[in-house]
Amino acid sequence: MPQVKASQLREKSVEELRQQETTLREQIFKLRFQKATGQAENPARIALVRKELARVLTVLTEKGAAIPPGAGAKGE
Repeated sequence: MPQVKASQLREKSVEELRQQETTLREQIFKLRFQKATGQAENPARIALVRKELARVLTVLTEKGAAIPPGAGAKGE
């Protein structure tokens, strides 16, 4: 699976990014389950998928879609 660059992710809409986030979270779950049962073909893939999820979440944060409006990090 080729690595997705952040610049490519920035071209996507927020909805597409949210859908990709869900897909990546499901992949991580499945890969962890495979690792726990000893069926993982490539355990290093977990790290790659986690990094890709981090990229997606970073772009969502940049677009301001990860935090609902008015909900600041300071807990106001």
